[in-house]
Amino acid sequence: MLRTRVITAVVLLAVFLLALFHLSPFGWLLFVTAVAAVAAWEWGALMQLAGVPRIALGVALATVCLLVAIAEPAAVGLAAGFSDSAWRLGVSFYLPAAFFWLLLAPVWLWRRWPLASTVPALAAGAVLLLPLWLALVQLRQAGPLTVLAIMAVVWLADIGAYFSGRRFGKHKLAPAISPGKTWEGAIGGGVLVLAYGLLLSSRLPAALAGNLLLLLPVLLLLTAISIVGDLFESLLKRQAGLKDSSNVLPGHGGVLDRIDSLTSTMPLVALVWLVTKG
Repeated sequence: MLRTRVITAVVLLAVFLLALFHLSPFGWLLFVTAVAAVAAWEWGALMQLAGVPRIALGVALATVCLLVAIAEPAAVGLAAGFSDSAWRLGVSFYLPAAFFWLLLAPVWLWRRWPLASTVPALAAGAVLLLPLWLALVQLRQAGPLTVLAIMAVVWLADIGAYFSGRRFGKHKLAPAISPGKTWEGAIGGGVLVLAYGLLLSSRLPAALAGNLLLLLPVLLLLTAISIVGDLFESLLKRQAGLKDSSNVLPGHGGVLDRIDSLTSTMPLVALVWLVTKG
């Protein structure tokens, strides 16, 4: 099992880095669209769909992504005039995502609502996946290293939480949703993210780099939101009776299992980036 997990991780990292650094803007858009389509197919399992309806969900999301790219090519880096077009499209995608993750998702976790009916479940899936898709496409305009640096916030939050939780964890964070997570782990993840952010602060936009009173809360908020994203998928998997969102990634489960924290953090980072960029 460990061998399979390691091999899959190495292959995934290699494929991702090759796509991120070497694909054209159009190739990157297609790559991210394919990933989002698989995630939408897995979302269908959380909705307890099967067969053709799940496949249709993945196809539908890919179609929406491509239609958005056709309608707003500049906003996804396929034509001139990125800044203005990116802001116009980004607001329509990222503000609903911000509302969901900052206000609605915490209440959802507290109340432990199920995906009770099709329309709310489809709406939730769209708010999770479409803003993430756009954020990955748009943030690549800032450079592949920037995308990696942003993703590292989530990875470090997970690493800090894992080791701090193993060493100091005593108080459960959300025992009914994810029994392994502790408050001590969350604090450890936050500390590591703060250290990382301060280390890279000179490379951040001026609005953040020169203002610790703004930078530190933003880093802590991203850490908290990444945990919310992780817990949110854990809740839905538990309600659907699933251990993983799928088995497309041997040893790692599904795409949603790997991007759960990114769904909540990347759109918010992209929104901040567009604001500071403008």
